[in-house]
Amino acid sequence: MMETERIVLPPPDPLDLPLRPVELGCTGRWELLNVPGAPESTLPHGLPPCAPDLQQEAEQLFLSSPAWLPLHGVEHSARKWQRKMDPWSLLATQGAPVPSDLQAQRHPTTGQILGYKEVLLENTNLSATTSLSLRRPPGPISQSLWGNPTQYPFWPGGMDEPTIIDLSTREEAEEEIDFEQDLLTVPPGFKKGVDFAPKDHSAPARSLLSLSRLLEPLDLGGGDEDESEAVGQPGIPRGDTVSASPCSASLARASSLEDLVLKEASTAVSPPEPPKPLPQEQWAIPVDVTSPVGDFYRLIPQPAFQWAFEPDVFQKQAILHLERHDSVFVAAHTSAGKTVVAEYAIALAQKHMTRTIYTSPIKALSNQKFRDFRNTFGDVGLLTGDVQLHPEASCLIMTTEILRSMLYSGSDVIRDLEWVIFDEVHYINDAERGVVWEEVLIMLPDHVSIILLSATVPNALEFADWIGRLKRRQIYVISTVARPVPLEHYLFTGNSPKTQGELFLLLDSRGAFHTKGYYAAVEAKKERMSKHAQTFGAKQPTHQGGPAQDRGVYLSLLASLRTRAQLPVVVFTFSRGRCDEQASGLTSLDLTTSSEKSEIHLFLQRCLARLRGSDRQLPQVLHMSELLHRGLGVHHSGILPILKEIVEMLFSRGLVKVLFATETFAMGVNMPARTVVFDSMRKHDGSTFRDLLPGEYVQMAGRAGRRGLDPTGTVILLCKGRVPEMADLHRMMMGKPSQLQSQFRLTYTMILNLLRVDALRVEDMMKRSFSEFPSRKDSKAHEQALAELTKRLGALEEPDTTGQLVDLPGYYSWGEELTETRSLIQQRIMESVNGLKSLSTGRVVVVKNQEYHNTLGVILQVSSNSTDRVFTTLVLCDKPVCEDPQERAPTTPDVPYPDDLVGFKLFLPEGPCDHTVAKLQPGDVAAITTKVLRVNGEKILEDFSKRLQPKFKKDPPIAAVTTAVQELLRLAQAYPAGPPTLDPVNDLQLKDVSVVEGGLRARKLEELIWGAQCVHSPRFSAQYLKLQERMRIQKEMERLRFLLSDQSLLLLPEYHQRVEVLRTLGYVDEAGTVKLAGRVACAMSSHELLLTELMFDNALSALRPEEIAALLSGLVCQSPGDPGEQLPSTLKQGVERVRAVAKRIGEVQVACGLNQTVEEFVGELNFGLVEVVYEWARGMVSNWGFVDGWLGRGWPGLPHSVLTLLPPQPFSELAGLSGTPEGLVVRCIQRLAEMCRSLRGAARLVGEPVLGAKMETAATLLRRDIVFAASLYTQ
Repeated sequence: MMETERIVLPPPDPLDLPLRPVELGCTGRWELLNVPGAPESTLPHGLPPCAPDLQQEAEQLFLSSPAWLPLHGVEHSARKWQRKMDPWSLLATQGAPVPSDLQAQRHPTTGQILGYKEVLLENTNLSATTSLSLRRPPGPISQSLWGNPTQYPFWPGGMDEPTIIDLSTREEAEEEIDFEQDLLTVPPGFKKGVDFAPKDHSAPARSLLSLSRLLEPLDLGGGDEDESEAVGQPGIPRGDTVSASPCSASLARASSLEDLVLKEASTAVSPPEPPKPLPQEQWAIPVDVTSPVGDFYRLIPQPAFQWAFEPDVFQKQAILHLERHDSVFVAAHTSAGKTVVAEYAIALAQKHMTRTIYTSPIKALSNQKFRDFRNTFGDVGLLTGDVQLHPEASCLIMTTEILRSMLYSGSDVIRDLEWVIFDEVHYINDAERGVVWEEVLIMLPDHVSIILLSATVPNALEFADWIGRLKRRQIYVISTVARPVPLEHYLFTGNSPKTQGELFLLLDSRGAFHTKGYYAAVEAKKERMSKHAQTFGAKQPTHQGGPAQDRGVYLSLLASLRTRAQLPVVVFTFSRGRCDEQASGLTSLDLTTSSEKSEIHLFLQRCLARLRGSDRQLPQVLHMSELLHRGLGVHHSGILPILKEIVEMLFSRGLVKVLFATETFAMGVNMPARTVVFDSMRKHDGSTFRDLLPGEYVQMAGRAGRRGLDPTGTVILLCKGRVPEMADLHRMMMGKPSQLQSQFRLTYTMILNLLRVDALRVEDMMKRSFSEFPSRKDSKAHEQALAELTKRLGALEEPDTTGQLVDLPGYYSWGEELTETRSLIQQRIMESVNGLKSLSTGRVVVVKNQEYHNTLGVILQVSSNSTDRVFTTLVLCDKPVCEDPQERAPTTPDVPYPDDLVGFKLFLPEGPCDHTVAKLQPGDVAAITTKVLRVNGEKILEDFSKRLQPKFKKDPPIAAVTTAVQELLRLAQAYPAGPPTLDPVNDLQLKDVSVVEGGLRARKLEELIWGAQCVHSPRFSAQYLKLQERMRIQKEMERLRFLLSDQSLLLLPEYHQRVEVLRTLGYVDEAGTVKLAGRVACAMSSHELLLTELMFDNALSALRPEEIAALLSGLVCQSPGDPGEQLPSTLKQGVERVRAVAKRIGEVQVACGLNQTVEEFVGELNFGLVEVVYEWARGMVSNWGFVDGWLGRGWPGLPHSVLTLLPPQPFSELAGLSGTPEGLVVRCIQRLAEMCRSLRGAARLVGEPVLGAKMETAATLLRRDIVFAASLYTQ
């Protein structure tokens, strides 16, 4: 064997080993990996070590384990460090912004820098307190959401934003100079100067001799005579005569050379073209929803949001316009799916990384939408008066009042805003809160698009046209044709199990009204009526019955509906008390199964677990729990908020089978039922009982019919007493819904918020309101007409007012004033009792209207209608009578002489006299004469009616007619200037000041007219017509200027009155600048004047927090009542002081001209819940004597950590102090807490830390337990 030889290898290098060192961060440790390679290192693990947080260390050392602290070593406990004084730090100011910058100048081809140029920068000194521009820097982060009352709002869209030059302030000593009007023509020290006024001579055509200018100073003679002859010639049109000047008339008779020159000159200058009418602006564009959108997915291949169902046509059309960033107005039927449009806008904003604001009219709807949108999108926030959840979200849900406050306060949220969604826009008809919608729509900036969601309204195009003109952008109106689930309307007359089938169809799903069903219901009702109460049909006396009858009606109705599987049902009852009575009366009714009872029980336990033990034992909670277990529910404003939410959630799950609700349940709540029942068709609207309006009926009936579940919805009207009239039912069910109407009114908050901004005026807000829209929508046409009239006026020749014609303008004005004065006196006569009494049968009157001019007539008959009185009168006329009044030859003289103006110059037939019978209005009677004729009015009317028939047309009139006509003709001939008339003061005994002064003025004007000298001039007619045309144009121009000016605003007088109130109270100065009190009032949410006056009078500073809260409850409580006799003396004095301050404000308002009386203003305060609020607020401190001492010594308030440790007084002990329902008490306390927070901010604004701390304490005392239990929708 061959012996193998051992090979000795050299020792391996460290790099050749199958190992790799790895350095672990910066700790100095190494590790070896079983992988060959070069050494490596890793990143450090975590952050470097740091010291513990000082706050946590202090809490751990001194609060959690204070046992090591010495008990008696207190020498270091009161140690303090002296602060170093630095007065110069108070004088430090920020540097002025840089007004310019350097801009590089580059070569256009190579880009090489050739030099630098200084350019001025704009918007360098803008801030939230000086500018309305979006270019201003954002405010502090703490104010980015709510803004600040001292900040300016952003510039409203649709208004012309002023430029930098317009906003630049002038020095006080700077004087404005008009370089065209105010220049001197005579230098100082000189006697004569130079007239630089432009001449009116038109430039002659080239190469033509201007003979007209050469012949101007020459008097060719015969001008006046020829002119007067031309006026009198019938063949020459009067308009040509007026426009021709005396000089041109003379030149027309000159030689042929003059004719040639003038002819060529006239052809050389072309007449000005008439102004082209402005194109009709169309801001509201209706969208066709009848044809399908076939290319929807081609136009939007990647939609921002997709649903599990296919959108309807109107939804697709709205989505297409949203993708184009258009504003839309969706007026759809109830339950048609308007929310789809809102969802797509929210998704589109999230895609664009912008923000959306969804506004709703009520807080409950805001909470529901927050839950729905949060489940869909996630990034959703909620802002209400007492809740603030996720304010940084891309979609914010809030009430319209909060959005208005954010707009006025200049919130930076508006910068990122892309969409504002207004839900339930028809709520703008609300008299109390409708003005908020108009304010928000006016104040929204231009970059924000608008989405309006509303039920069907008849004037959707008009409302959209207003918004389009307001924002200068087109609004696309999308309306649905029909409901997705048709409705069937029935009458129910049963009241027992035997009559539970008496259900009569009145209006089918196609919209046909069945009179047969109505009469069948009437007959069924008659059969059960007792004999002594039986009458015919719907004319029976009203008999509503009592609780026993209601119980029988509802038991039979619900049994019938349950048999037909038409549950759940919503019963609308227009009274909170009747809702509770009807639900409580159905004690034997149980509509739920055992499994449903178990589900209801578990849900109630889970929801009520958040309440304290005593609150769970409230009578209303126990009663509602018992009803819900049987499938019954009650929903109205008197129910506690958490119970209403429990009812809504159980109803949406189908566990509440019968819900007794008031009208508020139909406001935007998307909770449809199978059937809707109306307990009655009459409601109390706050002042009187009335039938339901069509819009109200449709809004509530629209809850019937669940889309995708029910083929039709059922609406039933109960006939407990008599069957309503058929006409009333037809009007309610098939009438047009109420139109959107403006409820715009001036408030002190609005006025003060706009007065503090120089660039915004209250007049501009009023101009853009919906109430001024009908008169302002034609502004463009008015401006064009005004420009055209200005040109026409400049082209007219000035009338000659020299010589005998010097008093021609006065003569014209005297005649116009005399006509107006007589018309006013006659109007007062026709409005008086004695004047109407004098217009009896046989009275001779002077008739003046479009058909008759100063014509005598005799009254034959007077109508008995006092509101619209008509006088049937026999009137003289020519023969034959012209049928068309426009074809009648004008009888009014073009040039009135004194006898035409002073007297009536009665009409006399030129040929054979004839007569006619006319029906006159009071305004057609120009004068009441002293003459009375004996006439037989009935015979004359009967004869005249007979002769109107064709076969009796040629019959002669009877003797009574002939006698009356001859008497009238004799009077007209005997008194050419009119027979004597009844004197309004002596004969009719009218003592009105305007009538007496008008009569004196009329006689004075008559004397002036008789003494005029211009009527004796041969040129009077021509010059009067020139003056008349000029004055007519000037009058029309004044009318147009008035319509375009602020003086035509309907609310302008009230605005001046309210500003005077603010000036009297010291809120604004004489120049309109808002003072400190006005800025404090801007921070108030309501009752701004009263709260500000109480603050500045120190009426609240001396009171304790619970006493302040009790007094302020009178400002937010809606239940009338007296404060009671058990109040402490401090509260009684406080109530009287609040009323005294309110009385003082009311007296100032009356003194400034406002039509609200002092009693009405003071009557708005309701102190019925003062004791309840006082006991609720002091419930935390009533058993703590040291707390009373703390607050009594004027300390600023208790810390929140101390207050939370005190045992509160339960709500159940306060429920019996007042007869007010628990829900209204809770609502009052919630609104009171919001008012306390606004007062806290106002106190800090004026530097009142003590009052601010007290208001903070008062809000803390109120916010507890069931009153401020968190909404179930937000959990």
